[in-house]
Amino acid sequence: MATIARPAEASHGRQIGMRNRRRISLGVKTLVAVLAAIYALVPVFFVVSAALNPLNTVSGASLIPQTMTLDHFTSLFNDPLHPWLLWVFNSFAVSTITSVIVVSLCALAAYSFSRFRFRGRRLGLISLVIVQLFPNLLAIVALFLLLQAVGNALPTQLTVPGIGDIPLPRLGLNSLGGLILIYIGGALGFNTWLMKAYFDTVPTDLDESALVDGATYFQAFRHVVLPLVRPILAVIAILTFIATYSDYLLARVMLTDPNNYTLAVGMTLFIQGEFSRQWGVFAAGAVLGALPIVVTFLVLQRQLIGGLAQGGVKG
Repeated sequence: MATIARPAEASHGRQIGMRNRRRISLGVKTLVAVLAAIYALVPVFFVVSAALNPLNTVSGASLIPQTMTLDHFTSLFNDPLHPWLLWVFNSFAVSTITSVIVVSLCALAAYSFSRFRFRGRRLGLISLVIVQLFPNLLAIVALFLLLQAVGNALPTQLTVPGIGDIPLPRLGLNSLGGLILIYIGGALGFNTWLMKAYFDTVPTDLDESALVDGATYFQAFRHVVLPLVRPILAVIAILTFIATYSDYLLARVMLTDPNNYTLAVGMTLFIQGEFSRQWGVFAAGAVLGALPIVVTFLVLQRQLIGGLAQGGVKG
């Protein structure tokens, strides 16, 4: 005679099966996370190993060198032909200024596209998308010529009566100001769209309440809307900073003076010599040069995660 499973036994069996599936799922996720971490960290360990290895090589170097030295870090700061600290300062200045300007302009543009209805609004939004379809690689020649024309058209100094000549920031080729202009133009399109989608999630009733109370549109934007969209502002600032800090191609084409080089361009001078490639110094500079990005992530990781998560849910 066949036995019939009791409801309690069947429920207990289902619970055991669910626990086993959860354990298997957790094990698979843990394995994938460990493999991803190893894949990401092994190159970092090799760079750190090359920076500490006195052999000045990256080929055939072990993950943990037998002997370690800090001579490469010392050479990095004492080399008069390679002003590494100046390159770091240039990169940090360019990235910071670009991030501040991009966030400011994108916030104003996104607020305008989100709140106002005007002639050419739809065309402007579509134009931003179309411009972003073309990679920067296709526009390098055009950007080079435009920056050259801007540098030739703008004066280099301003004469003020009673004061004299005041030098103006250079915005042409081989200038950090011109490079900032290019970065700003390339970052406005996508970031404006991203920020506009976030602005659309803020109820317009808040703006209207502020306007009824006597505030201007700018005051409503500054004191009401802007505090509510702070997470997306942090996200765009961080992503813009990282993208400009690590850019190589545009900076290599637009800059020719080693004193104006950014970090990514200047670091290549350590490994350009045919018989004097300083791989150890190059690795040491790469390790120290990555610290601003690491510190930025550690300090602003809550804003970055919160902005991306809220943007994904609201968008």
